[in-house]
Amino acid sequence: MSCRAAAARFGVAPSTAIRWHEQRRTTGNIAPKPQSGDMRSRHVEARREDILALWEARKDISLEELRAGLIEIGLNVSVAGLHRFFARRGMTRKKRRAMPSSRTGPTS
Repeated sequence: MSCRAAAARFGVAPSTAIRWHEQRRTTGNIAPKPQSGDMRSRHVEARREDILALWEARKDISLEELRAGLIEIGLNVSVAGLHRFFARRGMTRKKRRAMPSSRTGPTS
């Protein structure tokens, strides 16, 4: 059966069936390729010294302020990307220490 006929039978786009057939023909394997996942973290990790130097200089800096400082030195990264960077290292970015429980109401 042709790729287009197989695509129609299984309800996929003809281009998908053609790519699958080409993959089987070239590799002998029809297993799915690995998905790319997080592509930007390698750029952030490559500049970890710069990020950690800015953070060490001022530990109470917010992620947005850190982001602005990194933009000045040529690294454009999101606040979420910075959060993931610190989370991978087990570093917390909490600015306040936890307060003891209050009997009258919530403290935060």
